[in-house]
Amino acid sequence: MANKGPGEAKKYDGARKTLLAAGVQEANIVTQTVPGAYELPFAVQRMYSASTSSQASGLVSAAADLLGGGSSTDLTKTVATGETNTNSGPLDAIIAIGVLIKGSTMHFEYIADAVSHGLMRVQLDLNVPVIFGVLTCLDEEQAYKRAGLQHKDSKPADPNASYAEQGHNHGEDWASAAVEMAAKRQGWGEGKFID
Repeated sequence: MANKGPGEAKKYDGARKTLLAAGVQEANIVTQTVPGAYELPFAVQRMYSASTSSQASGLVSAAADLLGGGSSTDLTKTVATGETNTNSGPLDAIIAIGVLIKGSTMHFEYIADAVSHGLMRVQLDLNVPVIFGVLTCLDEEQAYKRAGLQHKDSKPADPNASYAEQGHNHGEDWASAAVEMAAKRQGWGEGKFID
């Protein structure tokens, strides 16, 4: 699930491409947006609840039903879903994508704290991995850099610059973490430890 902010589409694209490269089926990737980062914990909670309901006709948040049908190890399994992203079973992991940019008031700290604690609580209460894809940046340029983009006011990236100076799309890392945690969650549920 994503809120709308600098680089959101790029981070989502990075996450989506990484999920597909890991073998997650396109039909098992569901995307929607919420108005802001503050709404992410509630949306994650409701989306997961909808995915566990046998009467759910769709999901209300962007997330990944990574492996469909409850399987966290058969990455090639295809689950038939319709255009409306109908419920195909409980989600294996959820990636909550957002960005918070510090302003001149304490609002940033309050929202960052609430979102962090809210997503952790949802993860522990529902026993489903929630990948923390919320960037907390001091300025817009940092947000763009962490999406692997160049800010309009930035100098072109130096090819000899360090990794941190060039920027990186963190959406890719979040997707890898989601796949790993979904597999580990299934293994732990079966009394196995997966490396």
